[in-house]
Amino acid sequence: MSLASRIESLVVRVAQEFNDVRATAGNLANLTTADKSNLVAAINELKVAVSAATSIDDAQVATSTTYSSNKIVGLLDALKAEILGGADAAYDTLLELQQAVQSDQTGIAAVAAAIDKRVRFDAAQTLTVEEQSQARANIGAAASADVGNTETDFVAIFDGALT
Repeated sequence: MSLASRIESLVVRVAQEFNDVRATAGNLANLTTADKSNLVAAINELKVAVSAATSIDDAQVATSTTYSSNKIVGLLDALKAEILGGADAAYDTLLELQQAVQSDQTGIAAVAAAIDKRVRFDAAQTLTVEEQSQARANIGAAASADVGNTETDFVAIFDGALT
């Protein structure tokens, strides 16, 4: 089966899902917001209500309250500790990591040499036929000759599947 055939099958399946989503999205009249014109308007109405909330409640998350600054700082400190994962003080900031990397250029040279042997996506490269074949094999890619008709009009197929 060619890539074009597989994409066509995917497009038909996606169109079926769109139809299902449309059918199950719900009736706007059932919204409990005052503005029932569309979901964006209802969400914006909720946002205004949340923005107007002024009560502090450290015990629970709610749309009409907020945590105190002490609780927020505590949660941020806990997140920082989780991100650092017990890193030594000498390596617990980006600046310290930068300085450590800059002080050991032999490690950086080894990494740079390894990167030079990688297929690039940000710049053109000249690869041998063998290198191209190996790169495709490594990522499971097909050669351009195996792709199929790249001129297939998938929009027309999608539109046809929606009806």
